[in-house]
Amino acid sequence: MKIALNATVIGASDLHFVSDDSREDLKETDFKHCAFLITQSNKKYIQDARDNGFTNFITPKDLKKILNLNLKIIGITGTNGKTTTAAMIYSLLLDFGCRVAMLGTRGFFINGEQRRPKGLTTPSLLEIYSAMNEAQNEQCHYFVMEVSSHAIVQNRIEGLDFSLKILTNITSDHLDYHKTLENYIAVKNSFFSDPTDLKLINKDEPRAHYALQKAITYGIESPATFQVRAYSLNDGITAQISYGNEESHLECELFGKHNLYNALAAIGAVKLLEDRPLVEICNKMQNFGGVLGRMQVISQSPLIIIDFAHTEDGMEKIFQSFLHKNIAVVFGAGGDRDKSKRPRMGLCAAKYAQKIYITSDNPRSEDPDSIIEEIFLGIPKELKEKRTIYLERDRKNAITRAIQELNDEEVLLILGKGDETYQIIGNQTLPFDDVKEAQKALQIRAKNPF
Repeated sequence: MKIALNATVIGASDLHFVSDDSREDLKETDFKHCAFLITQSNKKYIQDARDNGFTNFITPKDLKKILNLNLKIIGITGTNGKTTTAAMIYSLLLDFGCRVAMLGTRGFFINGEQRRPKGLTTPSLLEIYSAMNEAQNEQCHYFVMEVSSHAIVQNRIEGLDFSLKILTNITSDHLDYHKTLENYIAVKNSFFSDPTDLKLINKDEPRAHYALQKAITYGIESPATFQVRAYSLNDGITAQISYGNEESHLECELFGKHNLYNALAAIGAVKLLEDRPLVEICNKMQNFGGVLGRMQVISQSPLIIIDFAHTEDGMEKIFQSFLHKNIAVVFGAGGDRDKSKRPRMGLCAAKYAQKIYITSDNPRSEDPDSIIEEIFLGIPKELKEKRTIYLERDRKNAITRAIQELNDEEVLLILGKGDETYQIIGNQTLPFDDVKEAQKALQIRAKNPF
């Protein structure tokens, strides 16, 4: 990748571009105007860069100085909740009149406008700096970003000074990459090891380990700096929140205890950053309409919800939001990814759902039927006898059947893909949208009621 810079001087040479690709195709005279950014992932190609003509070499800290970045960066990590928490903080800060950018799974946004499409949770280091440079040119004061475990290991956040670091939770995910749960936990916690960083930590997360200096906590079950005193999750979220001598009532049209955690983290973040009255922050949470593909209501009658949950813990949080209803669920597991979570996802679904439709979710190079079987094997015999279970490799057929068979007293949860608009089968990326397929199935249901 190559980014253009404003006129800047390194030594006696004008620097116009920065690249992280040693194969950059530049004219010979242009190399003196282009610097090679040395990162953890490309440092083994430094000699290749020299051989190709690069003469300027810089580090991320150099780039930060060159760009003169002075944004307040808010970094959010955790297994689940990063996207929603980031979106909540972004929304609240905008509502308070701040100029804000947000980078994450949903793409790159500046002051309410999307600038780049969805991509990696945390993109390459140079892409991050490029986004920050763009945000600063738009006079942004804050930069909200999701920080993935991959990005922490690969040091894609090198040189960034965070004004606030937030932990949502730590469960099991990405073990295909991190190999063990212990490694994954250690990576997440390493983000909070610096005693000089301001941190906002989920006090109810037992796997959280962090430097106690400058650590602020939030919690529902445990005593915390930002504390939920009482709450209800029926027909949305209502809660009583306290912070020091301040108390406020919170109401928002979101489902689930996990979203109460997300809201509490966002409220805490904005309080720490802007020091607005707690009541004002909670009142503005009512304006947040949710994130596409995260507890997204497709239909009220029958009740159909689409969510990105793709881990056992993520699924359980969704299920626990609807204990007052009979649950039907459509889900699968991604191919070429952590296989250990598949049977646990099957068990989780069988613990909570009366109807279970196990199907495909980006099978990639794996056989979809084999993935489905691994999920199915996680359901013990006694639960298999009590549940209605369908195995259907075609996700469209699974969604259609689930909606056709849905009763008015049930809720249908379509999990795993959220607002993704594709399905990866083999080496093909094919158009597929859970929302559109659910809407089509609802039209079929209306014409041919069950």
